[in-house]
Amino acid sequence: MPMNLRLEAPDGSGGEEYRIRDNEIQVRSVNSDLPDHDWQPLSSHELAEHVQNNSIVAQWLKHRIGWRRLLLKCTDQETLQRFGVHQATQDRFAA
Repeated sequence: MPMNLRLEAPDGSGGEEYRIRDNEIQVRSVNSDLPDHDWQPLSSHELAEHVQNNSIVAQWLKHRIGWRRLLLKCTDQETLQRFGVHQATQDRFAA
């Protein structure tokens, strides 16, 4: 099952590509003039912005990993630990 989402700029000048890999959501810039860029992880803050704006990325992620996992990823690890939510807890939710 493909775990990539590619959003192209309206003018065809490039865009962004998102992927889910090793339980991490990553992004890279897509530009036809430049070679492939390295993938960068999205921060919990960046994910929260996508969810708040109900972006295409948030909708895709909700479909792929489920809304519970997505909401957990919108929270930084320090906050999750403070409330007793450990890394293993995230894996028990089905997508």
